[in-house]
Amino acid sequence: MTSWLLGLAIFLIHLGGAISAVLALMSSRTSQGAIAWIISLVAMPYLALPAYWVFGRPRFYGYVSARGQRDTLLRRVLLRYRDRFDSYLVGATDADVKAVEKLAMMPLTRANSTELLVDGDQTFDSLFAGIDAARSYILIQFFIVRNDELGRRLQEHLVRAARRQVRVYFLYDEIGSRQLGDGYLGELREAGIHVSAFHSSRGWRHRFQLNFRNHRKILVVDGREGWLGGFNVGVEYLGQDPRHGPWRDTHLKLVGPSVLGLQEAFWEDWHWATGTMLSLSWAPQVDQPTVDEGNGRHVVIVPSGPADPQETASLLVQHLIHSAHQRLWVTSPYFVPDEGVQDALRLAAMRGVDVRIMMPERPDHLLVFLSAFAFLPDMIRAGVKVYRYQPGFLHQKVMLIDDSAASVGTVNLDNRSFRLNFEITALVPHQAFALEVETMLEQDFANCREVSLDELRSRPLWRKLVSRAAYLLAPVQ
Repeated sequence: MTSWLLGLAIFLIHLGGAISAVLALMSSRTSQGAIAWIISLVAMPYLALPAYWVFGRPRFYGYVSARGQRDTLLRRVLLRYRDRFDSYLVGATDADVKAVEKLAMMPLTRANSTELLVDGDQTFDSLFAGIDAARSYILIQFFIVRNDELGRRLQEHLVRAARRQVRVYFLYDEIGSRQLGDGYLGELREAGIHVSAFHSSRGWRHRFQLNFRNHRKILVVDGREGWLGGFNVGVEYLGQDPRHGPWRDTHLKLVGPSVLGLQEAFWEDWHWATGTMLSLSWAPQVDQPTVDEGNGRHVVIVPSGPADPQETASLLVQHLIHSAHQRLWVTSPYFVPDEGVQDALRLAAMRGVDVRIMMPERPDHLLVFLSAFAFLPDMIRAGVKVYRYQPGFLHQKVMLIDDSAASVGTVNLDNRSFRLNFEITALVPHQAFALEVETMLEQDFANCREVSLDELRSRPLWRKLVSRAAYLLAPVQ
């Protein structure tokens, strides 16, 4: 009897491996990924089968199916405000911006004000001031929230808002914030704050979707003001962790119709996490002095994630690279882009674009740090300039395209951000904003050292081998 059960178990494991191999063939987003999974699932199903169901699923199918219900309701809600919203739609004539609108499935809006927030003190002062000024509701989500000094300061501001009868909705990623603790969350709930984890593995059908993350950092106040960017909530983001040293990051504050794009992304995430639909204000609100002075800026919000029909984040980055004619400056703490982005960067440099990549000198995630050395020599040979930021850890996710546009968001240039994480980006196709970003990045480049081809060539053989091995794991890093 025992041998019969063992034989049945072996048969079922191999059958599961074969069925999963077919699924990998039909759904993997790259041919390399499909081949790797098929070989592993057929040859080593005992190891590969559980790994595939945790790491191999390319799309967040539960979120996809729930989106249909959300879209139906959201369209009905937005129809009520259509007459108020139409006057803020730009109707982009530039082909590059039109493509971003179609990719994002979000409109380009006018009459927005933007404020670059550089580093932690400025960012959290702005975030806390926004929370303290809230009158109706607060939508807040972060990938990482820590129960440390900064996390408790955030908690205090949110609790005070709830005591003023402001509705507060707090969403966090259960993997990124796994050390947050029930005590912290319990205190929020006791104050009347609505709290939820993102629940990427919600329900038995999705219990193995542990590799997906909600990496968005969003704050929306009353549908009028919004914030997004690189900051999470922890004292290291204020430069108070000796291991990382000074922390270099960038956030962006928005006021105007574009804030409703941030709100819609949160609204979708909250519905997935809780099954409830929030009642919010969808009427565009503007900073009237900014509009009266003619200083309003065009903004398009680009949410991206594993529930999208397209690889939105990767396509956005490739599109912005191809649209550059004079200059493309990119900052990313984790730089392991897919081959499409690598090719686009090399081609841009070959056609004479000033392509600069800014990366941290100090490693945060060792495998990601090592992986970059596998392809950086080809980048530099093609004319791409690579810089390492010296004073501390670089975490900002910013792109500058010519003198005409810039983006700030949560997307890293790696496979996780491109295919596994829910992310969000603000693209601002406005010359004055691009000048502000240029000034900011020039100061950052002054604190960098340029990486030379000779430096990479002179590395010992063992380090080159380790880098190549790390690069093989790029799809799951």
